[in-house]
Amino acid sequence: MEETYECNLINTRRDGRHVKDFAGKYHVHVLVRQGRMTFSDGKNSFTSRQGDLVIWQMSNTIQRIKCSDDFEADVLLLSGKFLQQYNPEMVWASKGFVFIRINPSFHLDEEALRLMDDDFALFRNRLSMPESVFKCEVLGRVMQIFIYDLWTVFQQGLSQMDTSDNTARIFLRFLALTQQNARTEREVAYYADILCITPKYLSQVSRTITGLPASQWIQFYASFELVSLLNDTSKTLTEVSDLMHFENMSHFSRYVKKILGKSPSEYRQK
Repeated sequence: MEETYECNLINTRRDGRHVKDFAGKYHVHVLVRQGRMTFSDGKNSFTSRQGDLVIWQMSNTIQRIKCSDDFEADVLLLSGKFLQQYNPEMVWASKGFVFIRINPSFHLDEEALRLMDDDFALFRNRLSMPESVFKCEVLGRVMQIFIYDLWTVFQQGLSQMDTSDNTARIFLRFLALTQQNARTEREVAYYADILCITPKYLSQVSRTITGLPASQWIQFYASFELVSLLNDTSKTLTEVSDLMHFENMSHFSRYVKKILGKSPSEYRQK
């Protein structure tokens, strides 16, 4: 399989691929069609069967993946860069990240399975279309539909998610603060101070819950704000820099280059 785009959809049987080939390389979404798959996230073991949706985030430590001889699944692969660029919503995404971290295997009822089937079919159709200048952008919009449908499927679990654990409460509070302030505040110390904890402890909390440091979450949110502002061509690059509280254009340009791999002007030209 030639992996041209930052997203792909494969079938394990038709394409002769094993799901373990992709763990840690993509955000992996496994829609089990038949058979059984077992795996571990390093703490707990899971068994997934027909009608289950399995999601492995790139930061997950997935181990001991075993599939039955009759196992078949459709596997949606999204790169971290692609997901970051087209992520449609950060508040639900943050809660969903924690929920999926705790529940990497989720059984779909009939309605949810039909919804996921429709989304996977849409991905398959769009990926098979001829090349065009907007193909990547179209796939990004398909991914956004899928993400919204995913939160719809998970909404009951998200609303009931147990946050009685102090570590989880701190982390979700940190995410809420980051969502509100990441446009202008990009230092771990700022959020740790509000939460009355040390930056080191905040990063420890973040790693415990998600496997990622607090700085990475701040960057996720800041990137979301950055892309949103750059896509608004009514604002000049100087205005975008000012809105994100950069000291000067040089600092702003270096930050955009680091996050998006392009200078601000190159991003807008694309």
